[in-house]
Amino acid sequence: MITGKNYIGVDTSAKNSRTYSTFNPKLNKPTEWIFHEASQEEVNAAVDKAALAFETYGKFPDAKKAEFLKAIASEIEALGDELISVYVQESGLPEGRAKGERGRTMGQLRAFATLLEEGSWVEATIDTAQPDREPLPKVDIRKMLLPIGPIAVFGASNFPLAFSTAGGDTASALASGCPVIVKSHPMHAGTGELVASAIAKAAKKTGMPDGVFSNLNSRDSEVGQLLTMHPKVKGVGFTGSTNGGMALYKLASQRKEPIPVFAEMGSINPVVVLSSALEQKSSEWASQYAGSIVLGAGQFCTNPGLIIGIKGQALDGFITNLGKEIEKLEPTCMLHPNIYEGYEKGKKELSSQPKTAEVAAYKGETAPNFGEQKILTVAAQDFLDNPVLHKEVFGPFSIVVQCQDKAELVTVIQHLEGQLTGTILGTETEIKTNPEVVSALVNRVGRIIFNGVPTGVEVCPSMMHGGPFPSTTDSRFTSVGTSAIRRWVRPVSFQSWPEEILPDALKSNNPLDIMRLVNGEHSKQKI
Repeated sequence: MITGKNYIGVDTSAKNSRTYSTFNPKLNKPTEWIFHEASQEEVNAAVDKAALAFETYGKFPDAKKAEFLKAIASEIEALGDELISVYVQESGLPEGRAKGERGRTMGQLRAFATLLEEGSWVEATIDTAQPDREPLPKVDIRKMLLPIGPIAVFGASNFPLAFSTAGGDTASALASGCPVIVKSHPMHAGTGELVASAIAKAAKKTGMPDGVFSNLNSRDSEVGQLLTMHPKVKGVGFTGSTNGGMALYKLASQRKEPIPVFAEMGSINPVVVLSSALEQKSSEWASQYAGSIVLGAGQFCTNPGLIIGIKGQALDGFITNLGKEIEKLEPTCMLHPNIYEGYEKGKKELSSQPKTAEVAAYKGETAPNFGEQKILTVAAQDFLDNPVLHKEVFGPFSIVVQCQDKAELVTVIQHLEGQLTGTILGTETEIKTNPEVVSALVNRVGRIIFNGVPTGVEVCPSMMHGGPFPSTTDSRFTSVGTSAIRRWVRPVSFQSWPEEILPDALKSNNPLDIMRLVNGEHSKQKI
């Protein structure tokens, strides 16, 4: 049941008088649910509770935190069809996508629980004392990762579950020992409230401290600004636009105590098409990339917005095939009228740039808020000369850049901004003979793909979902996979501490039975 309330810990507080509704983009009308804007008092109450909760939750054993995460997954599952129905109504996305994203959300929570149960994630490192070392004795030093404090998480517009209330930022922060305050995305506040109720139930069932999790509603930027600037908030997780991410980053850097903002922002995800790929599988690649471009109405952060190849008959054939395949596909509903309007504006801006040519565009009739796909092409030099063409258009849109030769192809790659992904299509033999292409692409991306499509992000320990600026604010970290936990911790060394009062992870008898780096060697052995 949706009540429109803000979840502060496991309780609710007085509501702001301002209200808003979510929107059903398929029906092109507001939903029936009314949500109350969080007040400044509620923001302060949520952060104060989180800071108090951190004093105990940050010291909880990993097994207890794992129990909490698994309980959240079970409570989300128990929401059943109501969650799926609300998700579909608020996002315009199909039921299959909703169920798949719910499964991914529960899977992420359980993956972090497994990480905690194993325990080695704390990176315990021990260098024992050498009192007889000459010319100076060596003291005992032991290091591990510890949580940094309350984290503000911003829900993402395009993933109402997997990157929102109980998504990867929340799951990883809670796993690390950091309480979380979520600023719910206004486009899917009902979905967020249901998930928040599941987290609140899980917290109560597993004995978590009041304030370990809060969910605040807001349709404007005020609540997000208050959270980011609050002195008791110690980090921010964000998935969204470059403008939004950079606004938070600048706010956080201007604080008396600056804090990290881990923002995943814009990316056009370049695809390099080598001649061998076009000679062997031109029509197959055209079909796959047409599907990838329009998948989810192009509303993926890994949508292939740029395709780069060398001019010639092979590339001409690929462009023709891509256009034919794009025109076959039916447009789908976008997340919200604002998203649709932004897509139309971006598409129009890039289409009006000089020296661009239309390859294909959907020509049929569509319902309101349905994103009509489009492909442009442009010569490489014209692309290099025009920064507007480097912009992300959030929707089913892509540009094919035609290069004169390999040198110009490398130049185009080198002049791209940082990206989440980069893809190379071609045979292994041709890629081996073009190391400069591979090197240029590796330097611009966080994940490089061989003969595939960038859409689709596997949740696993080896996944890197991040990249050089401006795709993210810090290219050293991922927001997907269990390594995402490292955003919310810091290393602390314990020097010459008595054995009895060391954290369990650093004790000589290794009571947690975790893998540690002891005097330069990985081991589970007692010291």
